[in-house]
Amino acid sequence: MNLSTAERLLALNSDFYNHFGDQFSATRQRLQPGVKKIIETIQSDVSVLDLGCGNGHFLRELFGRGHKATLLGVDFSLPLLRDAESTLGVSFREVNLTQLAGICNQLLVAGRWSLVTAFATLHHIPSVEMRLDILRTVRKLMKDDGKFILSNWQFLNSAKLRSRIQPWDRVGINESDLDEGDYLLDWRSGGEGLRYAHQFSAAELSGLANQAGMRVIDSFLSDGDGGNLGLYQVWERA
Repeated sequence: MNLSTAERLLALNSDFYNHFGDQFSATRQRLQPGVKKIIETIQSDVSVLDLGCGNGHFLRELFGRGHKATLLGVDFSLPLLRDAESTLGVSFREVNLTQLAGICNQLLVAGRWSLVTAFATLHHIPSVEMRLDILRTVRKLMKDDGKFILSNWQFLNSAKLRSRIQPWDRVGINESDLDEGDYLLDWRSGGEGLRYAHQFSAAELSGLANQAGMRVIDSFLSDGDGGNLGLYQVWERA
């Protein structure tokens, strides 16, 4: 994918989450089952950096359980961050993840992060190059024995979600300029919106992990009525 197309997809999603951020946040008031499963494995003395934190519900839950170590959430959507910042005891920052490499040193804690998470985030990052730039920065942010936990939307597993796939000519993008697995999906709450998402396979994510100097040590499906709308993985430094 060329840079121009990638930037157009980023702008599309930026417009969506800034315009529909409040409506989106209202639909994200409960943790997904997969995230709940992950939370049960996180010890209270583990520092956590949450990339694409949205309305902060994941970190809010950790803090409410008596988490003692540093918790930091970052996101680019100001409407979502406004909701997140109502959480006492947790820090939040406005960060565009495509610029993560340039501000990496500003996000470091003493000894780097024990855990970095990115729930339902990477599937909104277009192009292999941009994804690898973020993932290689994640590796730098992690402790040597740290973990990276991510989830990615498996919307093709749902007939209802497949029905929301829209033709790319609605946003003036030629499908031949996109990568396999790239889709345009509509949104129907509080008005109609459009956003970009990528459907990852487990093998594709494993390839990205290897290129970023990490490896997949656990993988499972969760979420949705069929328990298969989210692909969760745990990575460590290779």
